[in-house]
Order: sequence, then structure tokens, then C-alpha cells
Amino acid sequence: MAILVLALILVLAFITCKCNAALLPQADETIFNVLNFGAKPNSELISTQAFMRAWRAACDFNGRARVFVPPGVYTLGETVFGGPCKGTHPVILQIAGTLKAVPDVSEYSNFAWISFDSINGVIITGGGTLDAQGQSVWQFNDCKTNPHCVHLPATLHFNGIENGKVMRLNLINSMGFHLHITNSYLVRFHGLTIDAPGDSPNTDGIHISKSNTIKLSRSVIKTGDDCVSIGQGTNNVTVNKVTCGPGHGISVGSLGKLPRELEVRGLIVKNCTLRGTTNGIRIKTFAGANPNRAFGMMFSDIVMENVKNPIIIDQTYGDKSTEPSQVKISDVIYQNIRGTTTSDIAVQLMCSSRLPCQNVRLTNINLKHIANTPITSQCVNANVGYNGMQIPPPCHALSS
Repeated sequence: MAILVLALILVLAFITCKCNAALLPQADETIFNVLNFGAKPNSELISTQAFMRAWRAACDFNGRARVFVPPGVYTLGETVFGGPCKGTHPVILQIAGTLKAVPDVSEYSNFAWISFDSINGVIITGGGTLDAQGQSVWQFNDCKTNPHCVHLPATLHFNGIENGKVMRLNLINSMGFHLHITNSYLVRFHGLTIDAPGDSPNTDGIHISKSNTIKLSRSVIKTGDDCVSIGQGTNNVTVNKVTCGPGHGISVGSLGKLPRELEVRGLIVKNCTLRGTTNGIRIKTFAGANPNRAFGMMFSDIVMENVKNPIIIDQTYGDKSTEPSQVKISDVIYQNIRGTTTSDIAVQLMCSSRLPCQNVRLTNINLKHIANTPITSQCVNANVGYNGMQIPPPCHALSS
């Protein structure tokens, strides 16, 4: 009887969220229910070890495996789901309940509350909620005043992941980044809801670095920092149909802060809406001596609603160095960008005097001030071409 009830819960959960039929329970699939490994829902008892035992059993199983988290509220401390796994099919982690973090930063020794490491094939889904309770620890974030600060733990940290999918999850009030993905390949994020207050510090929606072929789609991100941030070594990233705001917009960078950084290339951001953000589409690099380059980026069909800086390249970001940035920016396309701004300067292309921006193209830009007052563009050290409508009017690059 218990098995029948569990099967019914699984099927109903997938029907309700209209999940991909391929993710429905398979006849030859083995289910690893965290309750059977000692998890205690709706209790003050911490279920970290039970979750990791369930994962270990599923990961070591040589067949189709699903870790199931039934409805209920579970308290977790630092949790690591490690690989490699033995099966040839992706391990599915289905979260139908709510996970709550232990709200004590001393409990976390690593980069994250929940980590996935060295796994080829993983699917995380289920419509559940991950509540990091960041409001209890944001007071310890000193990154605004300390350039060498240690970031608070991310809600989900992916390192060395290949062939991953993260779908239909709710992430709220992360201590640090909500999602941090690094050293990974072919990972898709779809149907996510990320929510934190607009004044929450460094709570980026998703930060990507040193990764290739990452796709984010059909998600809503409200946060206190960048909705999406693209760090060093990121190649072939697509961001499609994402709604952002509040937050700091969709950003490339910051780049050039560290020595021997890896280049950024192959970014597509399309069909996105930014609402009330401090920036729209931003590329930011540090001034100073660390070289890098970012190229091959396209921002297309973007709607701005009351955005402060809709289009901005800022190559003096971060510190007070008088040296020009050594990050080379080139081959950037902005097309079909429309909406409203709260700024008098709607397009700012402030590039490096040592390495001016090359081959930047603006096509069909239609931005208006919310008060219907005139707006302008500003370009410094930028080689810019224009096509189609241009509101504000094109600027002519000046040398700094």
C-alpha cells in the first residue's frame, strides 16, 4: 500500500507541473526515498546525513535511480552530493518538499549550502522550494567595504557537472549566490523562480564561470545583485526568456580583477525583460593590469521597464586604479532593445583607452525616459556602428 501511495504522489507531482514525460517514473526505476534513510520532515532535527545517504545509495546504484523528497519541511546543513555515479542514466533528484538551511554561517566550510560535484548526468526537479534563510546572515556580508571578503554560501553550487538539468524549482533568500556553476559542461536551467529582496547583498541569481554550453530559460529572477552574471572562462551561454528585477541586471563580469583569467566568448541573451533594475545589459571590467578579453556577444529582443542604465559598458568598474583596463571587448551586438529608462544617459559605452572596444553594433534601439524628457548616448574609446532606429541618437566615440 505504501508503495502504491508513493507512486501516486510521484505521478501527480509530474502531472501537476506538466513535466517532460521522460522524467516520469520508469518501470525499471528504483526510488530512494529520503524518509527511508532517516530524514525527519516538519521537525527541528537536521536531515543532512539522511539526504546524503539517500544520494550515495542512488549514485552507487547500477541502474535508473531517483532520490525522492516527499512534501514536508526538512532542515539541512552543509550538504554534498558527490559523484561519479555508477549508472548510465542521469540520477534524478525530485524535491517535492521544502528544504531549509541551518541559518548559521559557522556550519558551512565550503562554497555552498548544497553542492553537486563531479557528476555526469543529473536532473534536479520537482517543484519544491530551497529556502536558504539568508536574511539571518546577510549582516555578516562585508563585501561593499572589504575587497578581500569571503562570499557567503551559495544555495546550489555545481562543480564538474556534465549533462545536467535543473528544472521547476523555487530558490528564495540565498545567503550568497542562489546558483553558482563552475567547471561544468552542458547544463540546462529551466522554469526557475529565484526570489530575494532588492537590498539583499551579493545574492546573484545565477553566476557562471569556467563553463561551456550552459542554457538558462523561462525563469523569473528577483534579487539584490545581478540576475545573471557571466564570469571568466565562460563559453557558449544562452539566456532566453528570463524576467529580471529587482536586481542589477544581466552582467558580463566583472573581468580583469585576477591574474591569468580565462576569456569569455559566445554569449546570447534574447527575449528577456528587465524591470526596475539598476542596469539592463552590462559589461564590466576592472581598471588595472590584468589582461583578458570578452567577445562574440549578442543581446537581442530585450524589453527594459524603468531601468536605470539600459545599455552599459563600464571598464572602470570596481577600484580606484588610474591604469586603463586591459580587458579587450569586441564583436558585441545590441539589437531590438526597447522600453523605458530612469536615466538621462540610456546608452553608455565607456571603454578602455588602452584597448578600445571594437566592432560594437547597435540595431533598432528604442528607449525613452519615463518622464518623456530627452535622453542621450555616451561613448568613449569605442568603435560603434549603427543600423535602424536609434533612440537615443548615436554617439560619436571620444578618446579619454
